[in-house]
Amino acid sequence: MGTETKIVRIELAGCTNTLLREIPDRDIMRRDVAKTYALAMRSSEAVDWGRVNAAIVERWSVSGLEWIKRQAHSGKCFKD
Repeated sequence: MGTETKIVRIELAGCTNTLLREIPDRDIMRRDVAKTYALAMRSSEAVDWGRVNAAIVERWSVSGLEWIKRQAHSGKCFKD
């Protein structure tokens, strides 16, 4: 018997709305938003990045947006 590798793909639905709900929520931290941002980047769904990024800057700042993007692109947001 051989071993089989099964690839699982997770798709986030409603990416823009999910992010726009998470960003102003004071119980949700930057790392949490970075995780959702990472999933949205990999989603086949269109994302309104202008609105999402503007909401992030409004809450955290331009450097906060840059941090979230670095975490999302690198996948570091998923590491504890």
